[in-house]
Amino acid sequence: MSELLKGRVIAHLGKALIIEGTDGNVSRCHKRTQLEQPAVGDNVLWLKTEEDAGRVEQVLPRHSLLSRPAKRGGTRPVAANLDQIVVILAVKPTIDALLLDQYLVVCENQDLTPLIVLNKCDLLDEESTLTTQSIINDYQRLGYDVLKTSAKEKSDLTALKEQLHNKVSLLVGQSGVGKSSIINALLPDLSLQTKTLSNASGLGKHTTTATTLYKLPDGGDILDSPGVNIFGLANISEFALADGYREIKQHASQCKYSNCIHIKEPKCEVKKQLEKGNISENRYRRYLKLREKLSC
Repeated sequence: MSELLKGRVIAHLGKALIIEGTDGNVSRCHKRTQLEQPAVGDNVLWLKTEEDAGRVEQVLPRHSLLSRPAKRGGTRPVAANLDQIVVILAVKPTIDALLLDQYLVVCENQDLTPLIVLNKCDLLDEESTLTTQSIINDYQRLGYDVLKTSAKEKSDLTALKEQLHNKVSLLVGQSGVGKSSIINALLPDLSLQTKTLSNASGLGKHTTTATTLYKLPDGGDILDSPGVNIFGLANISEFALADGYREIKQHASQCKYSNCIHIKEPKCEVKKQLEKGNISENRYRRYLKLREKLSC
């Protein structure tokens, strides 16, 4: 019997898993038929079946897993063994705070640490600076880490590089926020890593159609995930949504009714704290908007 080798999933392209071995070489693999679906970032045991090819036999224990909704009400793993989720937002034309809250709800429910990065800060003027600061104050008061940066001014990426150092981070953000520019600035050898994946996949020129792991030159890994669909609200209940708002979760246990949804119920502690100004009215309004999305 062939020896089981240790490796890590660094990309999932079509039905192929790209595995990096302990020797740094990459191989195109398939999983054993009855095996659970591995995620990018998973540590695995695999068998070499031919040159640069093999079969994944076992997924090793994970310390974290990000999943997305799948067909028939199930879930599909996206990324494993993450240390943090880096949410990249553009400050111009304006921060999409509703989308940010949606990201954070998923992070809170899946027990993943978020880092908020505001990009394109070189475009801020005096008025937009005040508006931006007003928005992020709510998040900083809740204990969220917020970084301001500019992919255009690469020197502004120093703080971000420090937060990524020796960590496994998933970078997410909708089109136009500058995520690709940030990744290009962080990875001077991106074209080389992309070419390696392309050769291993056998699919010709590699394009980011699925979550892909890249190595940072000074230590650590970043996972690039296209789109924002993995942060949808499918499979999020109305109570899970409320728990995804830190300030609501903090006070919900003091509501009169255990099934309080913090809208019109009597003796709702959340509404009481809202009236006192201890809960952001803007955040609360977005909570209501996301509740409406749950029923769509």
